[in-house]
Amino acid sequence: MFACKEKQQDIIKMPYYNTADFEPIFIKNKSEVPLQINHTIGSFSFLNQDSALVTEKIFDNKIHVANFIFTSCGSICPVMTNNFKIVGDSFKNDTNLVMLSYSVTPWIDKPFVLKNYKYKNGITNSNWHFITGDKSSIYKLARQSYFAEENIGFSKDSTEFLHTEHVILVDQSKRIRGIYNGTLSLEMRHLVEDIKTLQQEVN
Repeated sequence: MFACKEKQQDIIKMPYYNTADFEPIFIKNKSEVPLQINHTIGSFSFLNQDSALVTEKIFDNKIHVANFIFTSCGSICPVMTNNFKIVGDSFKNDTNLVMLSYSVTPWIDKPFVLKNYKYKNGITNSNWHFITGDKSSIYKLARQSYFAEENIGFSKDSTEFLHTEHVILVDQSKRIRGIYNGTLSLEMRHLVEDIKTLQQEVN
C-alpha cells in the first residue's frame, strides 16, 4: 500500500511546454524531466509598483503565473486584470505562489502609475506584483522566455508592440506548464485548478 501511495505522488499530471509552439510534452517519470525539458524562464531585473527591485529570484522554488498588460489599455487589459483576480482571490495568502503582471508600455507605466492602477482595481495581494523596466528587456523576456505571442489567440497591434491575452503558468523549477486566455473567466478558473494540481505534484 505504501509503495502504491508513493507511486501516485510521483505521477506528473500536467504537461510541459519546451518550445514556442506550445506543443505539450507529457512525461511520466520525474527523472526524465531534466533530460527532455531544457527551457526555463530567464533572468531579469525590474521594478514593481513600490519601486522595489524584482528579479527571477522572487519565484525561486515557487509556482508563478504571469500576464502582460498596460494601464492605459481600453480593450483586453481591464478584462484580464479583473479575471486575474480570480486567481488572486484563490491564493491571496499563499506565499508559495507569485503573480506577475508585466507592463508592455513601461515607458508610461512607471512604478507610481502601476501602484495607482493596483489601488484603483482593488488589488491588495502582497504576492501580486506589477512590473516595469526597460522595454527591450521586458519584450525579450516575454517573447523568448514566456513565449507570450504564439498562435493561441494573441492580438498584435504592430510588428513591435506586444499585446497578448496569454497567461502563463510556471512551476517551481521555472518550467512552463500551462497557457490560458486571460480574457475568459472560465480559463482563469481552470488555471486555479491547475495550480492546485501543480502544488500537489511538487510537494
